[in-house]
Amino acid sequence: MKLTVAGCSPAWPNPGGAQSGYLVETAAGTVLLDCGSGVLARLRACQPWPEPDAIVITHFHLDHWGDLVSWVWGANYLRGDGQTPHRPALWVPPGGRGQLERFGSLLGFRDMFEAVFASAEYTPDVAFEAGGCRITASVVPHYRVEAHALRVTDGDRTLAYSGDSGPSVALVSAASEADLFLCEATLRSGDLDGEPRGHLSLEEAHDAFEASGAKALLLTHRPVELDAPDALAFARDGLVLAV
Repeated sequence: MKLTVAGCSPAWPNPGGAQSGYLVETAAGTVLLDCGSGVLARLRACQPWPEPDAIVITHFHLDHWGDLVSWVWGANYLRGDGQTPHRPALWVPPGGRGQLERFGSLLGFRDMFEAVFASAEYTPDVAFEAGGCRITASVVPHYRVEAHALRVTDGDRTLAYSGDSGPSVALVSAASEADLFLCEATLRSGDLDGEPRGHLSLEEAHDAFEASGAKALLLTHRPVELDAPDALAFARDGLVLAV
């Protein structure tokens, strides 16, 4: 299993950075976890048009799905130019297909996302197959938005991805004994967060990692305005590593 960080910025982009997007490649396929602003451009730096087998969206905050809009316009352009762009499976949270229709009505046309992606809704705590991996989504706290952590396995290696999450037992469970825990660490301090909680501090992310028993921790969604101690591993755009 190989992980490529296409983007790892928080809700505002770090200088020159893309927002959330993590490409997981295995012998059986490829799956993109989230697709925030700037991710499509990063993927296009590697090939003319990205061809993941599947895309999985953790929640509908713009920094985690916004480049699906750009993806639609690009795919339509290619089609108009006589090409046949790849049509990835698009897995969205419960009610997500209706959400995409509403967004389409505002941003272009009602079925704009259905025209480009083969969309389906996952069910929390029920495993589904996407991009050659078996994925389980778990509901985690993120203010008043339904958000999900993802557990991704190819049968040999397991990656856990927090998405956006406040401290929770569900997050620790999603990362249990994973080979790599990709975990957000957005906040300077947890007591600066709102209620209900929605993000983690560096200390809270590390606490979740230790409680999970995961083998390795890669911190992400970290603003450059905050410290990044050398003793810890932080995601950066373009980072490629074996899980």
